[in-house]
This record gives sequence, structure tokens and C-alpha cells, in this order.
Amino acid sequence: GSSALRMSSGTHVKTESALQRNKATSPLPCSPEPAVKPQPRPSDKLNPKTIDRYFAANSRPPSAFAAVYARGGVPCRLVHGSVKHRLQWECLPETVAFDPLLITLAEGLRETKHPYTFLSKEGFKELLMVEGATEKAVPLLPRLVPVLKAALAHSDSEVFERGLDALVQLSAVVGPCLNDHLKHLLTNLSRRLMDKKFREKIAVALQTLEKHGGKATVAIIKSKIPTYCSV
Repeated sequence: GSSALRMSSGTHVKTESALQRNKATSPLPCSPEPAVKPQPRPSDKLNPKTIDRYFAANSRPPSAFAAVYARGGVPCRLVHGSVKHRLQWECLPETVAFDPLLITLAEGLRETKHPYTFLSKEGFKELLMVEGATEKAVPLLPRLVPVLKAALAHSDSEVFERGLDALVQLSAVVGPCLNDHLKHLLTNLSRRLMDKKFREKIAVALQTLEKHGGKATVAIIKSKIPTYCSV
């Protein structure tokens, strides 16, 4: 009896051991292996898809005007006043070469961020006010007009207004010399006439162009804007 009991116990132990071995060697289909989170690779930091959008937006290269200004190519700085801002020139504007500063300031008219908007607009205006501005500005018209045209064609309404103001200021300085280039600028003015917001301001600007450009200006304006009424 005791011998049979020992044999039965031995058989039970062997069977139990065999089952444990089978469990150890056979993977269980219902118990998946724990997922191991992969560690980020150093190269991932260089992947554009992983760069933060805010950082990317603020790491864009500056505009042409901002880059020139940062290099000291615009010899004036903004001075904040309690009522209004003003420019402080590092040297007398009369001593500054118009080429390329006047063109650079005209390019800055397309800026949409402060302080570049104020610097370009006020700088362009003050530079044209110096003595001898006519003789300095006329030779630059072939290069200056396309830049003003780009400002007048801009989708931003404030950029357009700065371009229009600059055109009027330029016409007062160069007079009839602007007539040869006027057609290139009138197309954009004609388009904006459809906007009630600018209709009156454009009409005044055209009359100012006529005033400084003479009788020949009327025919040029009417060739592009037939509805124009001469002063």
C-alpha cells in the first residue's frame, strides 16, 4: 500500500513538473509582450517634422529691409515719444547718399511689423525733404518705380496706403520726370478705385500727380483711368 502511494505521488510530481516546463516553453497567446517605448534618436532632433511650429515661425530669415536695418544700413533710429514717434538720424540726412538708401526705404514700405513700418515711411518722407532731393531722386526713378509698384499691389491695405503716400511725396519732388514711369503705377490705383475705402484718397492723389506733373499727366492718367476728372 505504501509502495503504491509513493508511486502515485511520484507520478503526480512528474506530471506537474512537465506541465510547468510546457508553460515555460510555450508562449501564451492571450498575454502579449509588454510594449517597449523606443528611445528618441539624436537624428530625430534634426527632422523638420519634429520641430516646434512656433520655433520654426520665429526662425524665418528677416525681410530684406529688416536685414539691412540690422546691419546698420539705415542710418536712423526710432525715438518713442509720449504723443508720437520720431526719427533720429545718425548723421544729417543731407549728407546721406540716396543710392541705395531711398530705394531701401521704399522697399521697407511693404513691411507689416513695427518699427519697420514707421522707419520706412518716415525715413522715405524725410529723405525727400532734404535740399537737392530732386537731383538725387530723378536718376533713381527706373529702380524706384518698380518698388513703389510692388507696395501699391500689396494685399495689405496699410501697405497700399504707405505706397500711395510715398508716390505723392515723390511726385512733389521729381515733378514731370515721373510721367515717363506713371503708367506702371496707375494700373494698381485703378484696381483700388473699386474699393470705396480708397476711392477719395486715390482721387486726391491723382489730382496731386497732375498738379506736379503738368498737362501731360492728364492724358497719361486717363489712358489708364478713363473716369478721372481733371482739376
